[in-house]
Amino acid sequence: MSETETCSISVNGQHRRVPAGTTVAGLVQEIGLNPARVAVERNLEIVPRSTLAQVQVEDGDDYEIVHFVGGG
Repeated sequence: MSETETCSISVNGQHRRVPAGTTVAGLVQEIGLNPARVAVERNLEIVPRSTLAQVQVEDGDDYEIVHFVGGG
């Protein structure tokens, strides 16, 4: 086993590798978005915003992340 394990995932249709143990909130922040302003779908199921910091990314996951933009 290598020192740094990674997971291979898809985010909005694009392949990405992230460190094993990354949370969904960490993934969202790595992309440059605010976890409080996104909706996340993981493997066709909505991830409740209140659990983003607890749910860990797993190898093979498929994510769709939509961010909300304020304005008027």
